[in-house]
Amino acid sequence: MAEKIVKVKVNAGAKTEKLVEIEPDVFRIRVQEPPEKGRANNRVAELLAAHFKIPKSSVCLISGAVYREKIFSIDLMPG
Repeated sequence: MAEKIVKVKVNAGAKTEKLVEIEPDVFRIRVQEPPEKGRANNRVAELLAAHFKIPKSSVCLISGAVYREKIFSIDLMPG
C-alpha cells in the first residue's frame, strides 16, 4: 500500500473550480460547493482522486473537516 499525505487549503463556494499543486504534496483547491454538510470536503476528495487518477474511495480526510486547511491521505495503490 503506497500512501501519500497531502495538505490542502480549500476555498469553498468559489465561482470556478481549480486545483493547483503549489509545492510537493501541498495543494490549493477552489470548489463551487458550499462549506456545509461536508459538501465542499466531498468535492475536494473527488478532485484529488481525479488528479491522482484513483477512485474517490482511496482519498480519506484525516483532519480539518471544518477548517480551510485540511490533511488528506491518498492510497496510490488501491485494491
